[in-house]
Amino acid sequence: MARIEHFNNPNAPKPNSIVVAVTVFVQDEQGRVLLIQRTDNGLWALPGGAQDFGEYIAETAVRETREETGINVEVTGVIGIYTNPNHVVEYSDGEVRQQFSICFRGRYVDGNPRTSTESSAVQWVARSKLGSLSIHPSMLLRINHGFDRRNEPYVG
Repeated sequence: MARIEHFNNPNAPKPNSIVVAVTVFVQDEQGRVLLIQRTDNGLWALPGGAQDFGEYIAETAVRETREETGINVEVTGVIGIYTNPNHVVEYSDGEVRQQFSICFRGRYVDGNPRTSTESSAVQWVARSKLGSLSIHPSMLLRINHGFDRRNEPYVG
């Protein structure tokens, strides 16, 4: 399913859903962040996705990271809660989702990067290389907050 990100776009369609979703910021021993290239829009992003029924939100973070990247993580904290009403995602099935995403900090446990149906590429990326990748501004905000190791979670 294709998706279009609308960010501060006054002509964006009005949202018709809010879904609890997660992203996960995890680094390797060299300090690089784990990123995927999404198959639905081609942009680079932190791994993540929607919570399933019967699942604790931290379990969602672990499951989504494993499914999209082949990497097992342990959730160690919260980087932020991202709820900008001016960021909506339009899907080809007619859903227009207002952003609601909790970004977790994860600790690498084991596994080797591999692609999935949701990720055409999976890489450990140094902060200095982020500028060479196509990353949505809202995702870059989360990535930078992860690297910055803020004292308190971001709420916005």
